[in-house]
Amino acid sequence: MAGGARQFVTVDGAFPLHRGGVLSRPTIAYETWGEPNRARDNAVLVFTGLSPSAHAASSPEDPAPGWWEEVIGPGRPIDTRRFFVICVNSLGSCFGSTGPASRNPETGEIYRRSFPVLSLEDVARGGQEVLRHLGVESLYATVGPSMGGMTALAFEILFPGRSEGLMIISSATRSLPFATALRSLQREMIRRDRNWKEGDYTPGALPLTGMRLARKLGMITYRSAEEWRGRFGRERSCEECETGDPFAHSFEIEAYLEHHANKFTGQFDPNCYLYLSRASDLFDVADHGASVEAGLARIQSKRVCVIGVATDILYPLHQQQELAEQLQQPGREVQFVELPSIQGHDSFLVDMDNFRPAIAAFFSR
Repeated sequence: MAGGARQFVTVDGAFPLHRGGVLSRPTIAYETWGEPNRARDNAVLVFTGLSPSAHAASSPEDPAPGWWEEVIGPGRPIDTRRFFVICVNSLGSCFGSTGPASRNPETGEIYRRSFPVLSLEDVARGGQEVLRHLGVESLYATVGPSMGGMTALAFEILFPGRSEGLMIISSATRSLPFATALRSLQREMIRRDRNWKEGDYTPGALPLTGMRLARKLGMITYRSAEEWRGRFGRERSCEECETGDPFAHSFEIEAYLEHHANKFTGQFDPNCYLYLSRASDLFDVADHGASVEAGLARIQSKRVCVIGVATDILYPLHQQQELAEQLQQPGREVQFVELPSIQGHDSFLVDMDNFRPAIAAFFSR
């Protein structure tokens, strides 16, 4: 089975969404690494955070480093010599899957705000469409970091018994008010940009100021004060000296945020960002039962690993502890791993010294 390069599956007919509305023949982008074994029980399904594409790792077909390059590949924690790895680009994103930046096949017009309300349940069903297309009926494990962890929970609830294992990283059963407030402010920053124009912006006049500010706030929530204290301290930049502007960036931390904001803008569609951000806030396991516990009771995975980071302010460690406790049941092996990473929520992307062993332990079974 060929893999590596980005591939697509188009859903036949109508695709009803969780909170109402219908998409016509949506496309889901995905990438694969490795090969199915003879028993076809070695597949690993990976859901992403809000902004990554399906390109989680490099391959001969696409040698560019992936967002989880040090985790997926030959000899790595998710070893593609053993596992058939499938990473799905979220429905609603702008990296090949149908989203607000796509054309509606019924009208020929770009969806923009006519795109229906998006839920992570819809993203999970997009993953199921990829599995159906590939002929994969059972999974060794479903994996999701951050927003992808919520999507993985939705997948396990909607399609119980498909996956033998489940790994949730820096995620939760639902967003706490603090995280929702932060994302709400990010969305407002974009929507208040005069170029947003109720979502009807043009490629030549994007709401870049709103996106830059939203990204800066995002970066503040993704990392930790502890990391920045040691990394930047009170180091100064020289922009103020060069421009004479008393309000120019004077500190290295300001330059760092500016760099990441400029890098992000132009790469991610603003409307797609709004829809996926809102979907993260709307997700609640309790929607699938009378309580969170009732919703989680639908999950049938026999092995579960929940990983959390002590410095994560977006999804605090106690949320992972609670999730691990709530998933405990007879006959299920549940492991909770607390990592001392100082990079906050983004640790799963950058602190490989801590994350590689934790992930490898789960996949070495």
